[in-house]
Amino acid sequence: MMKLDIRAFALSCCLLWGFGLFFGSWWVIAFDGASIDPTLIVKIYRDYTIAPLGSLIALIWGLADG
Repeated sequence: MMKLDIRAFALSCCLLWGFGLFFGSWWVIAFDGASIDPTLIVKIYRDYTIAPLGSLIALIWGLADG
């Protein structure tokens, strides 16, 4: 059996979660437009909005949190 490399797994989780939030924000912006309405993610990630700047904030939070 192969052993799981913990650092590689942690890095891949961080990248997946951070870029998932980033591209998910842009997906919503593309189809519904930018919005400053509060969402469920705002309760978890401070200063997050569905806007271009908010997607960068989500990327940073996701990389730190993942």
